[in-house]
Amino acid sequence: MKHRAKKIARPVPIPPELVRLLRRHLAEHGTAPDGRLFSGGRGGPLSESVYGRVWQLARGMALTPTQVASPLAGRPYDLRHSGVTLALNAGVPAPEVARRAGHGVDILLRVYAGCIDGHEPCWNGRIEDALKDGD
Repeated sequence: MKHRAKKIARPVPIPPELVRLLRRHLAEHGTAPDGRLFSGGRGGPLSESVYGRVWQLARGMALTPTQVASPLAGRPYDLRHSGVTLALNAGVPAPEVARRAGHGVDILLRVYAGCIDGHEPCWNGRIEDALKDGD
């Protein structure tokens, strides 16, 4: 993890569906000798070129042709942004999303504030409901 000591660990909660997928992968394939989920042909780390080719192949299988032509999930790192965006749009409080992402709320809101989109009727309704509570 960047900007952290090498031996520092940070728990990151993941959805039960992802836990099931990871457990199934581990049951079927195990891990590399050093504990990695995925390894290269000789047991070492995957090279960036192999990883990139497999990533592009997976995009082609998972996305529509229009999506493949777009920058959507162009790099594996983009999934981090997707996860943060999903959590924010699902209404998870910013401090919790920031904790899971491993950075502060100030960074979270500076980087992702523009991604919270399409929920104005929901937010307006919540404000309206809060104002009615006093009646």
